[in-house]
Amino acid sequence: MSPENETILKQTALVQAHKRVGAILVGFAGWEMPVRYEEGTLAEHRRVRAQVGLFDVSHMGRFEIQGSDAVRFMDWVVTNDVQSLEAGQAQYTAMCHEDGGIIDDLLVYRLEDRILAVVNASNKDKDLKWMQEHAKGLDVQIDDLTEQTALIAVQGPKAQQLLSRLTPTDLDKIAYYRFAQAEVAKSWSYLSRTGYTGEDGFEIWLPAGEAVRTWQTLLAVGQDLGVRPCGLGARDTLRLEMGYCLYGHEIDDTTNPLEAGLGWVVKLDKEDFIGRQALVSKKESGLERRLVGIKLERDHTPVPRQNYPIVQNGEQIGSLASGTISPSLGIGIATGYVPTEYAKTGAELQISARDKLYEAKVTRMPFYKDGSIRRQ
Repeated sequence: MSPENETILKQTALVQAHKRVGAILVGFAGWEMPVRYEEGTLAEHRRVRAQVGLFDVSHMGRFEIQGSDAVRFMDWVVTNDVQSLEAGQAQYTAMCHEDGGIIDDLLVYRLEDRILAVVNASNKDKDLKWMQEHAKGLDVQIDDLTEQTALIAVQGPKAQQLLSRLTPTDLDKIAYYRFAQAEVAKSWSYLSRTGYTGEDGFEIWLPAGEAVRTWQTLLAVGQDLGVRPCGLGARDTLRLEMGYCLYGHEIDDTTNPLEAGLGWVVKLDKEDFIGRQALVSKKESGLERRLVGIKLERDHTPVPRQNYPIVQNGEQIGSLASGTISPSLGIGIATGYVPTEYAKTGAELQISARDKLYEAKVTRMPFYKDGSIRRQ
């Protein structure tokens, strides 16, 4: 490949810190990101389940939406009820096309005078352009803060214990899906009780120039708690054990939130939003397919992967969206879309892998039910 054809990957403010401790870096959504560190994905996964881990998630897109129409605008472009949010409250939601297809899933944070949003890295430019198109004629300003800020996730049952050593803020007062402006390791930040692992944890949105010092301080003061850096590999297995959607796998432009099990973020009773009419129609006519959790019935199966066929009575009825061998359960788990008549807990299926069929059953998600976030 000639140099002019090589893709130049963006780097987060923490890339040198990752390299210094032996991270394996890969290209992900246009960014050079750590997929794992020296102890490996399995150990990182278990560390987050039992102790605490740090994730650099600065590749995620970060927007600031301001103006007198900001709240009304966001309520129009997402499916959830932004206008119901109090200052200091966060919300998971989705943006949809007019036909109900998912443009992206995102987190929205409401402040008194503006809104913050975190979107998927692979969709950031698309999202920004789409939002700007729909903001025309309104008093709305959308700024991309991705490269001037960083985002660090502190995840695990000991996350609060670690962060309490570095902030004067009373973390007991930051409930799940709440956030506050806080000083962390002597740096200004937005500190939210959110995450993508199923464990208790926080995400720190801070200036890019403060990221390395904050990261290193977190690792230094949390040594006795077992804190270690964790990569995208562990982040993926953790989220899959919880049944959380990943854009490009469980959801994309061809899926809608109702069939993806995200009906709880679709407020059809609010005044209006882009895609509402299509989603009302789909709900009234009945869904043709649904996203389900699938658990393989035997040990020592191949790792289930995206696009592996889902088979019933010798016929392919769907494809896997994601899959892995669960580090917590020791068995193959996956998600996939199947016709609605097969989307029943306990339904028997087969997964085709390496020219063989493996017995599986539809399973209620989350697969892993002991995460500390469920105790919040």
